Amino acid sequence: MADYHIPALLHESVNGLNIRPDGVYVDVTFGGGGHSREILKRLGPNGKLLAFDQDADAFQNRIPDSRFTFVRSNFRFLKNFLRYHDVDEVDGILADLGVSSHHFDDLERGFSFRLPGDLDMRMNRLAQKTAADVLNEYAVEKLSDIFFFLGELKTARKIASAVSAFRQTKKIETVSDFVEIMKPFTFREKENKTLAQAFQALRIEVNDELTALEEMLTQGLQVLKPGGRFSVISYHSLEDRPVKNFFRTGNFEGEIVKDFFGNVQTPFELINRKVIVPTEEEQRNNSRSRSAKLRIAEKK
Repeated sequence: MADYHIPALLHESVNGLNIRPDGVYVDVTFGGGGHSREILKRLGPNGKLLAFDQDADAFQNRIPDSRFTFVRSNFRFLKNFLRYHDVDEVDGILADLGVSSHHFDDLERGFSFRLPGDLDMRMNRLAQKTAADVLNEYAVEKLSDIFFFLGELKTARKIASAVSAFRQTKKIETVSDFVEIMKPFTFREKENKTLAQAFQALRIEVNDELTALEEMLTQGLQVLKPGGRFSVISYHSLEDRPVKNFFRTGNFEGEIVKDFFGNVQTPFELINRKVIVPTEEEQRNNSRSRSAKLRIAEKK
């Protein structure tokens, strides 16, 4: 669905997979299906594509093609569901991280500070914990850590204290409630950026995004064939850093391990040493692509 989400770096990311017509590929972030449709265009009759998405809304976009299998699951369960579908190894994995335009534009989901609605932010609506639950139930110290480490906000401790003070008088339920709490910490020239960082922190916590990302990357390495490729698009440093470190060193800390002869031990060959970003034209046509960064690596 074109109005669901415009995929960033569409051709660059799919080109990066170096698709074989008879290969087996995985799109771990199906969403509106833009990347999946481009992959299917390049597959022959014996090729196969599995697409993961935990959101029920994405299920409505599934593709009527015998080569396509939709898996309604978080990509952190990549290996288990591939095994369930009798797939042991794959030729390529594509991930378009972050939040789809559909989620930002749906006021019922609470992902955007620009739209009124409940503070939900669950990618999987069957999950128990919402963003409102985090704000109402977490201790001040834990909230402070979330805003500092996941939102990279210098005023994290003060924001956490303000949340605590607000919830003493009224339960925090809506986007408007949280925006009201954030008012003393947002200045006109940086208001949108500060709110975006605060909402990002809550979203990452609600969906356990960074742990899920590391689990998917680790399992992806295990199921990729030698010569198979990872093509990953990230949108902020908290996503990009583990991808960059994992591709360069095989670990998330970025620690370089060398053998006896001084050769760097890494399971990947970097296809692009310099990160790929959208062209100026793409950024004009799709403003949400501006922060996209593409990294491609091939398993040795």
